[in-house]
Amino acid sequence: MSHNKTYIPLAGELKKQWYVIDAENKVLGRVAVEAARLLRGKNKPQYTPFLDCGDQVIVVNAAKAVVTGRKADQKMYYRHSGYKGGLKEISYRQMKEKHPERIMFEAIRGMLPHNRLGRKLARHFRVYAGPDHPHQAQQPQVHEVK
Repeated sequence: MSHNKTYIPLAGELKKQWYVIDAENKVLGRVAVEAARLLRGKNKPQYTPFLDCGDQVIVVNAAKAVVTGRKADQKMYYRHSGYKGGLKEISYRQMKEKHPERIMFEAIRGMLPHNRLGRKLARHFRVYAGPDHPHQAQQPQVHEVK
């Protein structure tokens, strides 16, 4: 064994687990933080900042997540087409009507690293507006958000 102090988990050492989080009547940010933690693998002793040591996450009932304060009236989502003057904005209320799962998706994605690793991890979670998900075969464990 080498006398190097750095521990890097090998590919076979990391067991990927699936978790399902129910966002019903939970605060949007609290659910997103917990999902991002599981995606990064920060709950494991083998956590390594530059590796994908995290698990897969399924968020259900995303449409029933709540926001606190006046965010429901004031929060805006922005995206840009890439053309001049191509900034589009949509309010939280409009987004909740049109694409309720996108609110949770953007909240979780914003909490992941903004680099290659973050883009890879963004493929490891699924968000569903309702209570059903097609991932029973993965035997996801229920993860409780406080």
